[in-house]
Amino acid sequence: MTKPSVPVGIICSQSGPYQAMGREILKSAMMAVDEINTQTEFDFSIAPHVRDPRGIVSEYHTVCDDLIRNVGVAHIIGCYTSASRKQVLPIVERTDRLLWYPARYEGFECSDNVIYVGASPNHNVLPLVRYVLDNLSREIFCVGSNYVWTWETNRVTRELVSAADGHILAERLLELGESAVGHIVDEIVRRKPPIVFNTLVGSSSYDFIRAFHAGTKAAGLEIPMLSCSLCEPELAIVGPASAGCITSSAYFESIRLPENRAFVARWKARYGEDSSPSVDGQSAYVAVYLLARALQRAGSSDIAEVRRAAAGYRYNSPQGPVWIDGGNNHCVLTPRLAVSNPQGQFDIFWEADAPVKPDPYLTQLDVAVSPSRETSAGGALPNAPHLRVVK
Repeated sequence: MTKPSVPVGIICSQSGPYQAMGREILKSAMMAVDEINTQTEFDFSIAPHVRDPRGIVSEYHTVCDDLIRNVGVAHIIGCYTSASRKQVLPIVERTDRLLWYPARYEGFECSDNVIYVGASPNHNVLPLVRYVLDNLSREIFCVGSNYVWTWETNRVTRELVSAADGHILAERLLELGESAVGHIVDEIVRRKPPIVFNTLVGSSSYDFIRAFHAGTKAAGLEIPMLSCSLCEPELAIVGPASAGCITSSAYFESIRLPENRAFVARWKARYGEDSSPSVDGQSAYVAVYLLARALQRAGSSDIAEVRRAAAGYRYNSPQGPVWIDGGNNHCVLTPRLAVSNPQGQFDIFWEADAPVKPDPYLTQLDVAVSPSRETSAGGALPNAPHLRVVK
């Protein structure tokens, strides 16, 4: 007997300045779809309808409109940048559809028509900046892409740093896809900041990391770089220059959980032994499973029923336990910090001892708490009981 199919839209750019990450999201989403369609657990199959906005911001609205009007989808998975999500948001709200957004983002948004599967700022920006303040420096040089993710991430960073009596030395922004990074590297070499926080996206980030590595190495400088987005497929794109970047993320391929080992094994069997899943791709995989199980529990594609069925349901995903906070439609995730190594992987050195509730508006943040902690000789966080060292 043939199962009924549920049409689901998948929006991800497979060309343009961040095509590599769009392709990773598509690969993970399709892997989950194929798995679900072969499992007896589900009494339906998912019919994916893929659209490629080519990294053009206005195209996201166009393809979303096409999926809703002409295909009749109620659920859409995808978008990578916050600029693309902002394009899709009005149409899913007006037509009462549900966007399952996989990427980590800057926060300060909440919609009944979006399930935020990626990290909120309290999952990635806060642990990263607090680690830097406690262990490395209170002065940060910021370089990023000129759009809402960088603006808001830098604003949060500035508040935390200012509360610690530190300051942001500079904020240098480039347009998405811009490759002229030499002047910023020259400034970094001249000013010798103790830390560089990189929120560039896609090809701009790859160009910058290579130029930064070459410039600082030639000048005999060792300046740590921070990131909230760098992932394993990007380490492979950048090459050896990517080693040593301190990254905050809910997912790394090196997570030592049985669910992740099985996920990575299936991934490599499908896409090749030399390939690696990305954090946002893994979130797309999680999004498909969260949607499928909510559809199964609801027995319907109806948005309100699926949303109710999805809230609070615990899924033991590759990154660990994940569930949706029904109060704000964001996911409960486990924050982690890692440093990239020359083998193109991340060595995890901190993770929260339990999944952390999403706080997209940072209403639980007390900036006065963070700056008082001082560096221990071993580089640990002695006053951070919510974090533990991972060996």
